[in-house]
Amino acid sequence: MGDIVRVPDAIIRVMSEIPVNFGASSRAYRGTLMIQGTSSDAGKSTVVAGLCRLLYREGVRVAPFKPQNMALNSAVTADGGEIGRAQALQAQAAGVAPHTDFNPVLLKPSSDRGAQVIIGGKVMADLDARAYHEYKPRAMAAVLAAYERLRTGYDTVLVEGAGSPAEVNLRSRDIANMGFAEAVDAPVLLVADIDRGGVFAQLLGTLACLSDSERARIKGFVINRFRGDPSLLTSGLEWIEARTGVPVLGVLPYLHGLHLDGEDMLPGERHKAASGETRLRVAVPALPRISNHTDFDALRAHPQVDFRYVSAGESWPASDLVILPGSKHVRADLAWLRAQGWATAMARHLRYGGKVLGICGGLQMLGTAIHDPQGLEGEAGTTGGLGWLDLETTMEAQKQLRVVAGRLSAGDAPVTGYEIHMGVTSGAALERPAVWLNEAGTERADGARSADDQVMGTYLHGLFDTPQALHALLTWAGARDFEAQDYNALREASLDRLADSFAAHLDLPRVWACLR
Repeated sequence: MGDIVRVPDAIIRVMSEIPVNFGASSRAYRGTLMIQGTSSDAGKSTVVAGLCRLLYREGVRVAPFKPQNMALNSAVTADGGEIGRAQALQAQAAGVAPHTDFNPVLLKPSSDRGAQVIIGGKVMADLDARAYHEYKPRAMAAVLAAYERLRTGYDTVLVEGAGSPAEVNLRSRDIANMGFAEAVDAPVLLVADIDRGGVFAQLLGTLACLSDSERARIKGFVINRFRGDPSLLTSGLEWIEARTGVPVLGVLPYLHGLHLDGEDMLPGERHKAASGETRLRVAVPALPRISNHTDFDALRAHPQVDFRYVSAGESWPASDLVILPGSKHVRADLAWLRAQGWATAMARHLRYGGKVLGICGGLQMLGTAIHDPQGLEGEAGTTGGLGWLDLETTMEAQKQLRVVAGRLSAGDAPVTGYEIHMGVTSGAALERPAVWLNEAGTERADGARSADDQVMGTYLHGLFDTPQALHALLTWAGARDFEAQDYNALREASLDRLADSFAAHLDLPRVWACLR
C-alpha cells in the first residue's frame, strides 16, 4: 500500500451520522485482533483495511488502530489532528471518519536519525532516535488511552503493528508490536509476503525471535501476495503448521490494479505509461524526503496520463507538466534538486512553454526565499528559492492542519483537500491565488498563479482526487479530450474488491474466532 486518503466531506457527513451500535449482529464480532507482519510492507495495512470493510458490511462498528506509525504520508482528521494515511484509508473501509485515536503516535522522519513526534494528532517535539526511545513510556500512555476510548466506543478494534515484531533490538519499551499486544492481552495474526520469497523462513524466523508469551499470542498465519497455483503450496503449509503448531488461515492472491493509498514508500513502478494516443506527460522529482506523494495517485491511475517519478541520477524527461511535491525538509530537498541539475532542466521546460505546479513544500520552493530562523527543519538559515513566483516563506513552529473545500481559479472547479504545513507564505504573487477556500461562509485565498499562467502553487493536498478538479488541472496543463475519472470511486471499488478476495481466501470463521 501505499502517508490514506482524505475522506471526502460528503462521506464524512454520512459517517458522522452512523450510530455507535449497529445491532445484534455486531455482538458476534466484538473484541480486539492485532495484525503483525514478518517485515515492513508485508501487507499489514491492506489486511486491516480488507477486514474493516468485511466487518462494515456486516453492520459492525469497527475501528482501525495503529499504536505507532512512521510515515511521511499523513491525513488530517475530523477532529483537527494528523494521522498516517493508511489509518485514514482503513477508516474509510470501516465507514467511519478519520480520528486521531486511530493513530495516537505518528513519527515523521526529518533525517536519518531524527523525526517529528506527533502525539494525539499534534506535534510534540523533534527527537533523535535515542531521545524518542527514552520518551516511549509517555508515548505508551497516550497509546493505551486512545485504545481504551476505541475499545469502549466500538464493537471491534483491528490493530496494525509496525515493521516486524522480530526486531529484538527494539523489544525494550516496544509500543508498536508485541509490547502493545502484551499490554492489552491482544491475539495476533502474522502476515508474510510470499512475493518476496522465503515465506516459510519469514514465519519460522519471526517466531524464533519472540519470547514464549509472545509466540503464544500468534493465533494464525496469513500468506499474502501469492501468484500461481495454490495447490503447489500444500506441502509447505502442512510443514509450517506441523513445525510451529500455528494454523495458516489463508493464502491471499496478488491483486493487480488496486487503487489504495500507500503508507509511506514510493510505488515500486516509477513510470506508469499512458494508454492510447491522447496523453499528458507528468514528471515529479522523487525528493529524498517527499511527503504525501499520494497526491499523485489519481494521476497515476488515469489511463491518459504518462506519469513518471524521476529518481536521482536520471536525466530530466520531456514533459508537459512538472509537479514539485510536498517535503518534510524543504530547504534540503531543494538543494538536492539543484545538485541533480534539475532546476536548470525545469527552467528550460518553462522556456519551452511547459507548466509547473508546486504543492505544499513545492509551493515554497517556487518562491524567492525560504526562511527557517528557528531551525525547525534542520540548520537555521535562509535558502534562495527557484524564483518563479514572487513570494517567500518563513517556517513557524505552529503546524497548520485543516480539512478544506473551495474552488480552483483554473476552470472555477470545485475542490476538496487538506492542509499540512509549517510555513507561512507572503508576497505579491498571492494576489493571483490558485485556490479560493470556503471557511465558515467566507472565502480565503490560497497559493498563487504566475502572470503568464505557466506556474501555479498551492498548499492544498488532494488536488486531483475530485473529478472536476482533476479535469480542470489537466486542462490547465494543456490536456484536451480527456476522459472523466472519479478517483474516490476507484478507491471504494478497490476496497470492495479487497474484501471480496478476503471472503474467498481467508478462513473467516477462524479469523473472527481469534477476537478477544
